[in-house]
Amino acid sequence: MKKTTLFILLFTAYSVVIAQEKFFTNTGTVNFEASVPFFEEVKAVNRQVAILLEPRTSTFVCTVIIKDFRFKLDLMQEHFNENYLESHRYPKAVFKGKIQQFDLKDVTEIEKEYQVKGKLIMHGKTKEFIVNALIKKVGDGIQIISDFPILMSDFNIQIPTRIADKVSQTVNTELIGVVKTSESMLLTLK
Repeated sequence: MKKTTLFILLFTAYSVVIAQEKFFTNTGTVNFEASVPFFEEVKAVNRQVAILLEPRTSTFVCTVIIKDFRFKLDLMQEHFNENYLESHRYPKAVFKGKIQQFDLKDVTEIEKEYQVKGKLIMHGKTKEFIVNALIKKVGDGIQIISDFPILMSDFNIQIPTRIADKVSQTVNTELIGVVKTSESMLLTLK
């Protein structure tokens, strides 16, 4: 009986340690804007972004399904997917990097700025990035906010000449997400 109880306690403790090694969400948000003054607003949002944080290795991964971006105008969304990002050929964008000098013990309710160094793979191209991320503890998770200014030319995204003046060549992209351990996600589902 004592051996069984000890085994169960050890297994439970081990499971909690394993579960806390990774933080995850699939409800992160990416907002982007490529508007220029005096022309139609070019903005979209994607609220189904997968974000993974592995504190032990400081690994940060963000995966965005291109077709999940939503625009105010259906025609703009159609052109975005078919002509510019070609989501049928390049269905997702992935950023994978390391949070510099990250230690989970230092994460508190007070927001702290970190640098994230990694690579963004999008539209068949890869580009190295160093971006800032604001990280803090919220409830039973960790909030991450980061801005990615993306040059369309870095990813060979072609905008037709007739509308090139109506779209910014730099896309201001913002990532917002709260990642949780597997254990806290299970408690949320109950």
